[in-house]
Amino acid sequence: MLLTRIIPVLLLKGGGLVKTIKFKDSVYIGDPINAVKIFNEKEVDELVFLDIEAAKLAKPVDYKKISEITNECFMPLCYGGGLDSVDQMKQIFSLGAEKAAINSSAFKNPALIKDAALVFGSQSVVVSIDAKKNFFGKYEVMTRGGSEGTGKGVVEWAEECARLGAGEILLNSIDRDGTMVGYDIELINKVSGSVSIPVIACGGAGKNSDFAAALEAGASAVAAGSLFVFYGKNRAVLIKYPVHPGFGMNGDNADK
Repeated sequence: MLLTRIIPVLLLKGGGLVKTIKFKDSVYIGDPINAVKIFNEKEVDELVFLDIEAAKLAKPVDYKKISEITNECFMPLCYGGGLDSVDQMKQIFSLGAEKAAINSSAFKNPALIKDAALVFGSQSVVVSIDAKKNFFGKYEVMTRGGSEGTGKGVVEWAEECARLGAGEILLNSIDRDGTMVGYDIELINKVSGSVSIPVIACGGAGKNSDFAAALEAGASAVAAGSLFVFYGKNRAVLIKYPVHPGFGMNGDNADK
């Protein structure tokens, strides 16, 4: 039986690990290498690292940091942040990453999705979509770290990504990011129902039962940040991960 993947999403800023709320007000929470070591011990399914400054500030890809992370990481790792060419993706794969996440660059140049899928296979290409409800209540694709609206609908863009060869969609709800009030079920349902490729729900998880709600809405896997790095109402930093044999999920952070 295939297990549902539960994926910690870790955010990089200035080489450190941070967490945001609605893509703003980043708070430093520690060293990424220490976090990887803890997640190794907890045998997590996968890790996603996203450099949240790279696209927004047009920063070069930090291959040294990626190498440090992959050298310590025992589980499949997806890296995203500032990747805008097949050559850059090839470099991070050579350093040990299994998947590359592209976001702003894919929106600016959709052919990058197709080119990358042809070279590496769709299974290695993740398109990260940052979604936000606009003034009219429509889900809009945002780029450059959530700072720039595109005017494009999320479902429309997800369908295009799938057609171009994306292997997975990492669907981030900006409105729910860091809030721990639960996933945006409507968003997950709309996107999952429009594409046949796996959709990883991200943004808003605050308890284990939120995972089940996202999966029922159509997500193929669930991702979270705050749930795995904060504990208690004062958001003390404590890295944790649920035990989830099969579909049941329980463990040291079960619905707390």
